[in-house]
Amino acid sequence: MTEQSEQQPAPPASTPDIWTSVEDLWTWLDANRRHGGETGLVLRMLKLTEEVGEVAQAVIGATGQNPRKGITHTWEDVQGELCDVVITALVALRTLTPDAEGVFGRHLARVTERSLGPSPITHPSDGPAPRPVDRTP
Repeated sequence: MTEQSEQQPAPPASTPDIWTSVEDLWTWLDANRRHGGETGLVLRMLKLTEEVGEVAQAVIGATGQNPRKGITHTWEDVQGELCDVVITALVALRTLTPDAEGVFGRHLARVTERSLGPSPITHPSDGPAPRPVDRTP
């Protein structure tokens, strides 16, 4: 990993709260849905597959894997498509439960602990707990 790729740009000051945005998007989609009930639920979940396909299309385009088309996308396009996947997944989760934030937070904590081990308890003023360093070659 290069030094440049390790640096994360600060989010813009106007970044909306993710869960407020998810709720707003869910409300808008729910008010404008064409199908209700189980059909609407299934279609909302299938939208996620569509977005993942767009990630694949962008990766193929960014790497020029289709010799007939050549390079048709950038890695920035891939980033945008990945963001669409995350947004779509969070809205789908909100479709299943009004406590999407809580469900996601608890699941993320379980996955993080399973993968990285329990975090040492730190005082809030100490900043974030240090993460284990990956030493694999």
